[in-house]
Amino acid sequence: MKNDKLLKHDNKRSSRRLLLKGLGAAVALPIMESLLPSAMAKSIQDRPKRMTVFYSPNGVRMQSYTPKRVGANYEATAILRPLEKVRDKHVVISGLAHYQASAFDAPPAGHGRSCPAFLTGAHAKATEGADIYCGISADQVAAKYFAKDTQLASLELGIEPPSLLGSCDINYSCTYTNTISWRSPTQALPAMVTPSDVFEHLFGSGNKIDEKDRQMRLAHKSSILDFINEDAKRVNKKLGINDRHKMGQFFESIRDVERRIVKARETTIAMNLDGFSVPANIPSDYEEHVKIMLDLQMLALQTDMTRVSTFMLGRELSNHAYNNLGIPDGHHALSHHANDPEKINKLVSINAYHNQLFADYLEKMANISDGESNLLDNTFVVRGACIGESNDHDHMDLPIILAGGGIKGNRHIASTKDTPMCNLLLSVLQQMGVPTNKFGDSTEPLANLLT
Repeated sequence: MKNDKLLKHDNKRSSRRLLLKGLGAAVALPIMESLLPSAMAKSIQDRPKRMTVFYSPNGVRMQSYTPKRVGANYEATAILRPLEKVRDKHVVISGLAHYQASAFDAPPAGHGRSCPAFLTGAHAKATEGADIYCGISADQVAAKYFAKDTQLASLELGIEPPSLLGSCDINYSCTYTNTISWRSPTQALPAMVTPSDVFEHLFGSGNKIDEKDRQMRLAHKSSILDFINEDAKRVNKKLGINDRHKMGQFFESIRDVERRIVKARETTIAMNLDGFSVPANIPSDYEEHVKIMLDLQMLALQTDMTRVSTFMLGRELSNHAYNNLGIPDGHHALSHHANDPEKINKLVSINAYHNQLFADYLEKMANISDGESNLLDNTFVVRGACIGESNDHDHMDLPIILAGGGIKGNRHIASTKDTPMCNLLLSVLQQMGVPTNKFGDSTEPLANLLT
């Protein structure tokens, strides 16, 4: 189907647009069953579930977070109150733990171990050097399974630039607190924080998408890869065993890029981007930045460019000051409140604000049509932090919410004390159709999740 025909159908059958606030752009949604041949529309309607992760740094004030009543129609606490408007779309899960974030025989470091454990259920190696070691994260297990079907295996987004190389939490590399996504035990995936970088990553350079030009650029990239591939094969014949292993990893990377290009060339994108303007730098307004990044994430999900994405409201140990809330204090400093009432009140306000942003995100996803359903019903959204009570660095009672995926909401599920967080992650992977019976330190899928 040619681009002009898609646009003609778009004008006739769909006036829906995704507004990227702050970018001044109206983006037509290309993945719509009314715009596609019936066979393709059916495949989209029947496609596997998606997965996103919405992460907050530095834990929460658990006494102002956990509902006292278990089951349906729980009474919302101060931190959960902003989620009232989407109460029927999520469940609050208490009692989930990350035993692997414990010190064992390693040096003390609450954030440096808890953050990498959040999606991996693995015990991070204590190191300030390049020899980092953790485990594969749940999002990347899903990404690997769906990679053959999408242009991008996954999309990692954040708000704060990564910390400098070295130690952030004592005895632990900054890598451990900069990201929650791990492709392998030794490969952490950095979060993209600049909107223009994300847009270019998704659709290519420039602020206009012309299908003919896009295909020409993809063909050019393909020809460059062919040259690199042939040159690398010639060099490989002269290498020793260790260097051939390194070259094998290089070839694997080349194959991944080739797969992405092939997938991109098979996909026709129809978008109306007249007057589109992408900010070159990170927006100065925190909330505007958050909403722009989430809009871009939803666009990537809608176009089926990826089915897996993570989003960090801040890197772990973030000392961001929420001046928009009238709080000039650093977030991390407030998280260690030492039971000071004034600091606790400020921390609760920050925790509640993060849930307000999450509620807006869920509401927007629920209003985006996706086949016969909506984007939220077709996406499992894991919401949480790697630490529960922030003042204690407690990783044995985490503030976790699960939304979307067609689950029955308006519930508080109280898991048995010290239930592995990986039981929930295993359940999500299985519900997405990922063939696995074990993940991290899971013992079994989390019971009573969907009913």
